Amino acid sequence: MKFPVYNLKGEKIKDIELSNKIFGVKSNDALLHQVYVSQYTNRRKVIAHTKDRAERSGSGKKPWKQKGTGRARVGSVRTPVWKKGGVVFGPTKERNFKNDVPKKMNRKAMLVAISGKVSENKMIIVENFELAENKTKLMLKALNNLKLKGSILIGFSEEEKEMKRASRNIEKISNIDAKKLNVFDIMSNKYLLLSESTVNMITKKYEK
Repeated sequence: MKFPVYNLKGEKIKDIELSNKIFGVKSNDALLHQVYVSQYTNRRKVIAHTKDRAERSGSGKKPWKQKGTGRARVGSVRTPVWKKGGVVFGPTKERNFKNDVPKKMNRKAMLVAISGKVSENKMIIVENFELAENKTKLMLKALNNLKLKGSILIGFSEEEKEMKRASRNIEKISNIDAKKLNVFDIMSNKYLLLSESTVNMITKKYEK
């Protein structure tokens, strides 16, 4: 398929040929959902943690003798029954939310996600990200020239990694190394903005 390429002034300069095997894959919502949820849970950080009786502060000495006091028997001040004692069934940081998917599924989901952006006219290719200076205001001007409104994911190739600094402080802009492109970030942003060299890298990676 032919796809337009723009410069940073927002002007179309040429068309390039994209592989239908990579950029024209049929949609598969079930696969996208499964991989998206998997990558989302893999990013989840376990914060909530309650202390059990072994982690609570307090003496390990028996508060009073077992018999003869008239009071209920108790073995430790850290018992869950007592105030400031350990928690029995609370959440702990040992919980594991990892959810891996097979490589072939992840690969197919990536192609479906990228192809979805193409079919929805939400993928934009620019010739390069070369600016006169690596300044945020120049990158913002370039994005305005492309008339993109909404969240944008910019994929930078290895040669363009120094240019990431120009976009990292712009609202609603996420940048990522092209090698680390993934379903979660693609689906979490409205637009996918790539340079011609990044597209070539993706083509070489997935045409095998």
